[in-house]
Amino acid sequence: MAFVLPTLAYSHSALAERGMCQETLDLHYGKHHQTYVTALNGFVEKDATLQGKSVEEIIQAVAGNPDKASVFNNAGQHWNHSLFWLSCSPTGGAIPGKLEKKIIEDFGAVADFKAAFKTAATTQFGSGWAWLVLSPKGKLKIVKTANADSPLANGAGKALLTCDVWEHAYYVDFRNRRPDFVSNWLDNIANYEFAAAQLG
Repeated sequence: MAFVLPTLAYSHSALAERGMCQETLDLHYGKHHQTYVTALNGFVEKDATLQGKSVEEIIQAVAGNPDKASVFNNAGQHWNHSLFWLSCSPTGGAIPGKLEKKIIEDFGAVADFKAAFKTAATTQFGSGWAWLVLSPKGKLKIVKTANADSPLANGAGKALLTCDVWEHAYYVDFRNRRPDFVSNWLDNIANYEFAAAQLG
């Protein structure tokens, strides 16, 4: 079965009042993400070893293999973006008590968590991602990855939340002001309810 774009839980205009306009969603979800899905399906169609595998299985099977870099890039971007859409919400920004307690336990304070996340997101040189993960040792950590890499591919832990810092994620709304985009995303768009549910 071919891979498809995930169904969004909100309309393309639902995040506009929170700093992500409909044009951004139309381009980012409808064009960029769709391109990765289309390319991934093309690779799977031509490679029997990939057929029948989930996107997670494909990523883990081809990670680190230079001969499969194009497959990894498109599968990775499909998976990363799918998680990003779940990490956004028109009612985002509020941190549930269970997650807040864990954040304070592992970072010291919510403000310290946000500062560390913003640092990771803004210091990721070029295109990439910032992630809140649950490490294999059960601690919350913030990691950043380049291009299509992810905690799924590199074993950093279970991804709870991600922010896309490729320019296409923010340029319509914030131009080159990535720090402003990240601050706004953390305060107004980040779906901490989803992260709390992922925490288990």
